[in-house]
Amino acid sequence: MPEIAFYFHVHQPLRLGRYSAFEDSAAFDYFDRDVNKYYFRKAAENCYLPANRLLKKLVSENGFKCSFSISGVFLEQCEAYGGDVLNSFQELVDTKKVSLVQETYHHSLSSLYADLSEFEQQVKLHGAKLRKLFGVSPKVFRNTELLYDNRTARAVEKLGFKAMLAEGLERVLGWRSPNFVFKSRDCDLKVFLRNYKLSDDIGFRFSSRWWSEWPLTAGKYAAWLSANKGQCVNLFMDYETFGEHHWRESGIFEFMQDLCSNHSLSFATLEDLLAFPAVGEIDEQHAFSWADLERDASAWLGNSMQNACFIELQKIGELAKTAVNPQALDTWRKLQTSDHFMYLCTKSWNDGDVHKHFSPYKQNTPVENYANFMNVLIDFRQRLENEAGIVSSN
Repeated sequence: MPEIAFYFHVHQPLRLGRYSAFEDSAAFDYFDRDVNKYYFRKAAENCYLPANRLLKKLVSENGFKCSFSISGVFLEQCEAYGGDVLNSFQELVDTKKVSLVQETYHHSLSSLYADLSEFEQQVKLHGAKLRKLFGVSPKVFRNTELLYDNRTARAVEKLGFKAMLAEGLERVLGWRSPNFVFKSRDCDLKVFLRNYKLSDDIGFRFSSRWWSEWPLTAGKYAAWLSANKGQCVNLFMDYETFGEHHWRESGIFEFMQDLCSNHSLSFATLEDLLAFPAVGEIDEQHAFSWADLERDASAWLGNSMQNACFIELQKIGELAKTAVNPQALDTWRKLQTSDHFMYLCTKSWNDGDVHKHFSPYKQNTPVENYANFMNVLIDFRQRLENEAGIVSSN
């Protein structure tokens, strides 16, 4: 029977305040602290604290194992107004049965830049944060939204990692199963693939009464897991699945307790999977992800508004890197967080509903969010140009 590897992603963006082109706010102060604290504490009470208590119990009493990646901007919010949340994650890691996965500090799309130097810098910043707060140096890497291509895999291996996560897509795998360890076509980096059907049965469908398998019980799901062949079944999902995306009343916590107490299942961390040999190669020149039906980068760069902001943000980079004020570089990197682009998504049907669910600006259209984000970027660039003594062409 394969090992069951649960991996949870933990992230909260720093949401932008409403910003007009006619406003004159404090320099580089574009984020709404009150809104960010509200969403953080809401998720802490509904998800992080109760879910961490449950996992600590499962780890100590049932030998459960799992892995997390925790974005740098989330950890900063922990330090600002979530010390209890940070302590609960530190206690889990201290058990040695919960491993951490490294990523870009700012949960950014920097792996899509033509020059990967910013991507590499953000990965190193995240590593330094994990060493400071948890005393660990992960061997496994997870790119933002599971974005993967051959070029990124080569860069990740050069940074010293042994494995990287990716979506188990049929168009990439062909006839092969995601329940095996693979390696990159261009290097020796191992690739751990998400079993998206079984992951989404929990992450998206668990509380859906229209689903033919509702209600999903732990016994039923354990039987599905046991029927799988291979080395590992990788269940990757947002941690907010527990208590936020599926409310406590849905039974999601009881489901996890019963499932992870099942002694017929064997659980592993992602670092445990490094012991498995690779059985094949993953070869993909174009970035794919775990987002939306297309499983590509279109959730963030699928329309002209998103691409305009992406281009403007990259242009600002050289000014931010040479700015006298050190806050400029930090602000530029926080503006790279992929969520800012997701709020501009214009997709319809189910994908559009997902993006609206995750957006704090539910009353606003993508066009209004675009105007706000672009106002911020233009103001930011003009301030940097003024500090550098550059006459703007606008």
